[in-house]
Amino acid sequence: MNKPQFSKIVNNETTPPKTSKNWFWSILFVVIALGSVLAIVIQSRSFSLSDFSVYIKNSSPLWLGISLLIMLSYIIFESLALLIICRAFGYKTKLSHSYTYSASDIYFSAITPSATGGQPASAYFMIKDGMSGMMVTTALLVNLCMYTLSIVVIGLICFSFRFNLFLQYGLLSQILVTVGIAIQIGLSVFFFMLLLKEKLLHKICSCVLYFLCKIRIVKHKEQKQIKLDKYMENYRQYSQIISSHHKTLWFVFLFNFLQRVSQLAVTMFVYIATTGKSFAEAFDLLFFQGYTVIGANCMPVPGGIGISDYLMLDGFTSIMEEHAAVNLELLSRSLSFYFCVIICGISVLIRYFMLKKRGKNK
Repeated sequence: MNKPQFSKIVNNETTPPKTSKNWFWSILFVVIALGSVLAIVIQSRSFSLSDFSVYIKNSSPLWLGISLLIMLSYIIFESLALLIICRAFGYKTKLSHSYTYSASDIYFSAITPSATGGQPASAYFMIKDGMSGMMVTTALLVNLCMYTLSIVVIGLICFSFRFNLFLQYGLLSQILVTVGIAIQIGLSVFFFMLLLKEKLLHKICSCVLYFLCKIRIVKHKEQKQIKLDKYMENYRQYSQIISSHHKTLWFVFLFNFLQRVSQLAVTMFVYIATTGKSFAEAFDLLFFQGYTVIGANCMPVPGGIGISDYLMLDGFTSIMEEHAAVNLELLSRSLSFYFCVIICGISVLIRYFMLKKRGKNK
């Protein structure tokens, strides 16, 4: 679950997260990911590394290639959403730059608890491109609203058209999915209130400031309050701008919705690639993945690692044999998540060093 880091963004901080901290979360991410994969392999009596190699070798290169393209579209769709928002505020943002905003959000969301690093990382690159801190806050909040709403819509579609698949899950999985959809609905309402009711956000920030001053973490309350009031006035102006762009909001939602669907579709195309089945036979996997996304958002685990794997296997084993379910889960999860995170991480590093080089040249 993405959470906006307002304090870091509105203060126009352009200092990237500490390198040591980034390495810590990256290493922890790798450890958790390897632990999750090993747990699946060890618990599955039918898994064989040689059989898995044959499973990949016998798959269709064409459909696997399509799966990779769909995985890449997951990054591109968020890039387009952020591009539209930035241009609505009058910034002539390039697609290559909005791609970096998307890649940094995806990468740092994947490796940090509760996805707390995603938006500050995006904000860093956006501010480096000359955007104001308050505009960045508003833009990322808009995208966050539509991201959360898209998950809610996917959940409603799954419950409406494939509720029978939900009943095939075990009790724990059903609880995770139910809690997940409830949390996403609550977050959607909360984020939209922050976006459309700037007085609510102002009040929340003032309460936080009062508390921090009370426990003596922050000093000079009056000066900080005046500064906050100024920021909130700027936020109100940006909020009114985006609220008046109804067409923009619809497109931002559409691209966020397509982003989520593209991630869900990877498993379906991997299944077609490895089994030769038709779209009709693979279509239910789209809904199983929808339930997985919802359930994985109920716990503050980086990238939903462990929870996503559990939900995928629970769903897949209800319609296929265990060895087939394990192979499908490992391959599709590797493409849709792990490989995606690696690409995003490389993209962020390239852009970061380009900015550092540009700074030295100046």
